[in-house]
Amino acid sequence: MVNDLQRMMAALTPGERVFISGGAGEPTALLGAWASEPERCGGLVITSSAIPGMNRFDFSRLHPTARVRGLFMQPAFAALQRSGRFEQIPTSYAGFNRLIRAQAQTFDTVIVQASAPDANGRCSLGPTVEFLPLALSHCKRAFLLMNASTPRVAGAPSVGLKDFALTAQTDTTLPTYAMGPIDELSKQIAQHVAPWIGDGARLQTGIGKVPGALVHLLRDRKGLVLSGGMFGDGTMTLEAAGALSTQDTHLACALVGEAPLYDWARERSAFHLRGCEQTHDPAQLSAVQSFIAVNSAIEVDLWGQCALEHASQAAVSGAGGAPDFARAARLNPTGLSVVALPATAVRGTLSRIVATLTPPAVSTLSRTDVDLVVTEYGVADLRALGVYARAEALIEIAAPAFRSELKTQWAAQVQSL
Repeated sequence: MVNDLQRMMAALTPGERVFISGGAGEPTALLGAWASEPERCGGLVITSSAIPGMNRFDFSRLHPTARVRGLFMQPAFAALQRSGRFEQIPTSYAGFNRLIRAQAQTFDTVIVQASAPDANGRCSLGPTVEFLPLALSHCKRAFLLMNASTPRVAGAPSVGLKDFALTAQTDTTLPTYAMGPIDELSKQIAQHVAPWIGDGARLQTGIGKVPGALVHLLRDRKGLVLSGGMFGDGTMTLEAAGALSTQDTHLACALVGEAPLYDWARERSAFHLRGCEQTHDPAQLSAVQSFIAVNSAIEVDLWGQCALEHASQAAVSGAGGAPDFARAARLNPTGLSVVALPATAVRGTLSRIVATLTPPAVSTLSRTDVDLVVTEYGVADLRALGVYARAEALIEIAAPAFRSELKTQWAAQVQSL
C-alpha cells in the first residue's frame, strides 16, 4: 500500500530543485525514506540548511545522481564534495537570502516540516523558521510534512494546509543541539566579554560554550533584548533571571538547543521566530540601539582577519550569520562586534592567534568588521588602532608561549610594508 510520504517522493522528478530546512525543521522522515529507497531521489538537486553538530544525516546514503547543496561544510561531506555530490555555497545567511530573491522561482519544490494542524487548518513552523518564508515565496509548489513531534511555538508563523500541493503525516523526534558542560576556559573568556554588555543592549550570540558561559554572567543585567540567528538554552536562563526586556520583542530565526527549550517556547509569545530575511538584515540591525554581536572563530590573524570555516586545513563549517551580525554591529553607531575564542587549540600546542591564516586561508570575517578580539588572556580593542598597534594588541592576548614567535613572524611580514 502506497502511503502519503511515498506519493510525495514519487511526485519529485529528476532535475527538480528541492529545498529542505536544517535545524529542528529537518524532515528526517523524508531523508530516512530517501535513504531506504534511494532511487526515489535520483537526479534531484537538494538545497539544505543543515547545521553541523545538530543535523547528522549522511547524505552519501542518497542516490549517487542526487546532488546536495548547503551553507555549511563538515568533514563528513569532504568525499562527497570531491566527487561532485555535495557543494558548499560560500555565503552568509543574508547572502543566501539574496540568492533566493534573485529569481522569481528559485526552487521547484519546497518541503516544509510543521506541526499538526489546528482547528483552522494552520500548522506552526515550530522551532525552525529560517529560510522557509522566503523559499515558499520563490517556488513553484510546496509539500508539507505534518510532524506530530513538532510543537506549536507561540512566536512562530504558521502555514495553511490549502497552500500545499501534497501533505503527509509523520512522527519523528526533532534534532537537538547539546552544548555539554561549560569548562573553565570558556568561563574565563566570557568574563572578559561580559563587562562590554550593559543594561538594555540588543544582543546576538552564536552557539557554543563561550556564549553559554556568557549567559550566566549576564543574569544581573536588565532590559536585554535578544536579536540574532537563534534562541539557545541560555534564553531560558536569562528570562528566569529577569535580565530580559519585557517591553521589547526578542527575535531569532530558530531554536537551537535541547528538547526542554522547545517545550518552553510553546507559551512564549514575546520570543518571535521569523524568516532570515528579517533576522539577518544588516541594514535593520545596524540601525537599532546598541547592537552587540558576539561570535567565535577558529583563528584570528595579526591583521584582524577571522577564519570560521576551516580547522587543520579541513572544512568544518560555514559562514552562517556571523558576517551579517558582525557587519551590522560594526556599522551600528553604538554597537560592538566581538570575536571570542580560546588562545590555543590541540591541548595548547597550536596558537589560534596566528601571523597569517592557515591555508587555505579563508577569511570569513574581514578585519574591518571586528571591534574586539577576546581570549582567556584579555581583550584586544582594535577599533582605533593602526596596523602595527593592532598586531601588538593581538599578540598580547595570545598564549604567552607563542608571543615571541608571533612577534618574529610579524616583523618578517611587515618588512615589505
